[in-house]
Amino acid sequence: MNSVLKGSSFVLVHSPDMLVHSGTTQTTERIVNPSSEYLSKLPKYLRSFDDVVAYLPNQVYIGSKTPDDLAAAGSTWYDKPLKGANRFGPFGEIMPQDEFYMLMQACDAFDLVRLEKAFSDDVKVRFEKHPLVDEHLLAMVSDGIDIGDIMKVVNEEHAEGIYHDDKLVGYVKKAHDIDINLSAHVIFENLASKASCTLALMHLIKVTGISKNSVEYVIDCSEEACGDMNQRGGGNMAKAAAEIAGLSGASGADIRAFCAAPAHAVIHAAALVASGTYDNVVVAAGGSTAKLGMNGKDHVKKELPVMEDVMGGFAVLISKNDGKSPEILSAFTGKHSVGSGSSPQAVITALVTDPLDKMGLKIADIDKYSPEMQNPDLTKPAGAGDVPLANYKMIAALGVKRGELDRTDINAFTEKHGMIGWAPTQGHIPSGIPYLGFARNEMMSGNIERSMIIGKGSLFLGRMTNLFDGVSFIVQKNGGARPASDAVSEDTIKRLIAQSMRELAASMGVE
Repeated sequence: MNSVLKGSSFVLVHSPDMLVHSGTTQTTERIVNPSSEYLSKLPKYLRSFDDVVAYLPNQVYIGSKTPDDLAAAGSTWYDKPLKGANRFGPFGEIMPQDEFYMLMQACDAFDLVRLEKAFSDDVKVRFEKHPLVDEHLLAMVSDGIDIGDIMKVVNEEHAEGIYHDDKLVGYVKKAHDIDINLSAHVIFENLASKASCTLALMHLIKVTGISKNSVEYVIDCSEEACGDMNQRGGGNMAKAAAEIAGLSGASGADIRAFCAAPAHAVIHAAALVASGTYDNVVVAAGGSTAKLGMNGKDHVKKELPVMEDVMGGFAVLISKNDGKSPEILSAFTGKHSVGSGSSPQAVITALVTDPLDKMGLKIADIDKYSPEMQNPDLTKPAGAGDVPLANYKMIAALGVKRGELDRTDINAFTEKHGMIGWAPTQGHIPSGIPYLGFARNEMMSGNIERSMIIGKGSLFLGRMTNLFDGVSFIVQKNGGARPASDAVSEDTIKRLIAQSMRELAASMGVE
């Protein structure tokens, strides 16, 4: 039987100082053009935590608002703050940066992170009131130290500074004297990914109500591949985050495939459960500090807030079939093969129509497509256009080519079967996955029958191949548990085998 989607969580971390000090666009600019006009203007365009919470796409991400609410609110949202918005939503939360630093310290297993005493004491009061923070987590938070000691380690030992409100409040030390894979900057990056993944795991336990001990396997599909000079991507982020989240009965491993990794990981997880290897598998990912402020130059140039100021995280629980939850159809996945070709038509054919043809379905038989759900508020000012809309138009155009749609139906198709993007530009986060929470709700309530999740990636970024990448899977409303009477008994199997052997013998002239 197919495995099922039992639930999902989605979290955001407000990261304005991390954007300035850790985002690749900013760190690169600081090296090549330290007197940059962009860097001098940047602080004026950073959003407050209240601004980030009141931002409609962020509220959609944590489940407090729906994709339909986003569509009804116009074509830009940075200038339409929501009144009464809350940091917590049905799927997760938006965590402020200072509390996240404390979570990063709790995730530090090698005493590499220290926070300034006054800052630590202040944040700890709020951190310990967090509904998901328990004694197990609090016990991993170290006491704060003097700011002078922090400055000495940053200035003399090449530690990565931790900043809040543009003030130095802590450090992350390097983990090795010469290994660049364990430099302070990389350790900071990895701990931020681990901590945001941990936060998503904690929310998943709350959202689904599953016992921590019932999770048997975790697959991490974030963008950071932790390791050392001998194994740069050795891992294992999955077990590292599972340990902090208290999933003591779980093993795990990492899957890396650039932006398409989450879709790959869900297909793996669904197969593990459907095969009977495990009953409960979690797919999870933390955020990427490198992607913060990726298009910041274009936002500042247009005098817009720098909206790539949040790290995203998610976790998805995939379990054995309960007869109610939406099914993941493992037998009908799409894949961009080595020989598929990289033209838009070839990609959409491989990812969309190939699995539909196997099922005997047409393009319009999928109620909702979830491809790269990037927020156009972020991408359009940078010249990348509306990414989800471009995907929907390509799908519709292929429908026209196949004779399943009229050319005049393209706009209606995109409106009915598509959605406006709401995910942050974190690379792996937008690829289809953000719709899973809504897809489950819509199928459980009977509003839609099936959805296709599409993950796409750019393998050429690693300079090992020019190939494109992508996979897709279909989530479908559960058809109900198979009655016990449908099962084939052992005696029946034996009779069928004996009959087959007799027929084979007869065909060979053997009595």
